Amino acid sequence: MGEAPDVGMDAVQKRLMFDDECILVDENDGVVGHASKYNCHLWENILKGNALHRAFSVFLFNSKYELLLQQRSGTKVTFPLVWTNTCCSHPLYRESELIDEDALGVRNAAQRKLFDELGIPAEDVPVDQFTPLGRILYKASSDGKWGEHELDYLLFIVRDVNVNPNPDEVADVKYVNRDQLKELLRKADSGEEGINLSPWFRLVVDNFLLKWWENVENGTLKEAVDMKTIHKLS
Repeated sequence: MGEAPDVGMDAVQKRLMFDDECILVDENDGVVGHASKYNCHLWENILKGNALHRAFSVFLFNSKYELLLQQRSGTKVTFPLVWTNTCCSHPLYRESELIDEDALGVRNAAQRKLFDELGIPAEDVPVDQFTPLGRILYKASSDGKWGEHELDYLLFIVRDVNVNPNPDEVADVKYVNRDQLKELLRKADSGEEGINLSPWFRLVVDNFLLKWWENVENGTLKEAVDMKTIHKLS
């Protein structure tokens, strides 16, 4: 008999993987349907080309322009214990998160997940304070069984927030400045301290983040916005 589909998952991850319905899209970000988080993240489905789904990555800076990073919980099904940007998740196939205008659905989802993962209250991260900067399309394997194939919205926000991480989602958090981020990258590249970074975070760092960080500090973030292009990265 084959392996049970939920083998190795704790109750929280099992609920999220089977109850949450991600938004399936084509490579132009057109909605083509929906599927469970479980089916969207099975590597065999990704290889068949029918699991591309909408996602978002939040980059939250405090008033000192330090970036909040999280280390994903060890119980996460995909990419456990990797360090990544503030919050990475999916808008769900529900009315409030399917709104395309000004990426409102994605921004609503980001507000929801910042509370779910990091305990950040909605009033600390008003939906109208997120700046959607761009979109990337990427594919990455986690462990041979699981992976990601996402059309990822990159959302920036500058706010001082209260953080109360959910241990089911997050193992650790820390704020970093640019030099501290570069040191984290160096350690990840050299294998020091067992540090690993999520593939989507590394793609954003290597292609956009340091330049956009200057825009954050200079108050010119709007000048960096490009929501027309979908950057295909690997």
